[in-house]
Amino acid sequence: MRASEECLAMLKKHEGVRFRPYKCPAGLWTVGVGHLIGDGRTLPPEWNRTFSSDEIDSILANDLRRFERGVLRLCPRIQHQGQFDALVSFAFNLGLGSLQRSTLRMKHNRGQYDSVLKEFLKWSKAGGKVLRGLLHRRKDEARLYAKDY
Repeated sequence: MRASEECLAMLKKHEGVRFRPYKCPAGLWTVGVGHLIGDGRTLPPEWNRTFSSDEIDSILANDLRRFERGVLRLCPRIQHQGQFDALVSFAFNLGLGSLQRSTLRMKHNRGQYDSVLKEFLKWSKAGGKVLRGLLHRRKDEARLYAKDY
C-alpha cells in the first residue's frame, strides 16, 4: 500500500509546506513537509535555495516510504486505505516507535477498530496540555481511519 492523495493533502495541511529551508522549533534545518536536512545542524549550500512544488512532493514521497513500510510491518491487519492513511499520518507525526508502543496499535491489531478512534484523541497533548492543532489533526486521522467502514 501507498499513502493516498488524501493522506498527502492532510499531511501538508497539518505539517505545513515550506519551500525554503528554515529552522524548526527544535533548531534543526528543515524544508518541505517536515523534512530534516542532513543532521539538521548545518545547512549545506546546495540546500540553501527555493524548492519547487514537484521537488517538495518528491522529498515527501521519499520520506513517506519508511513510514508506509513501518505501518505495514507494525499493523498487519489493515482493512482499507483510510486505516492505512491515518496510521501513516500518525507515525509521520509521532514516529514509528510511538506507534509501536501505542495502545492505538494494539487495539488495531486486535481488530478493535471502534476503540482505535478514541485512541487517536489521546495523542493531542504536548507538555501536558491539549493543543488545538494536534486535536484537529487527530480528529482528521480518526475520520480517515473510519472512512471506509
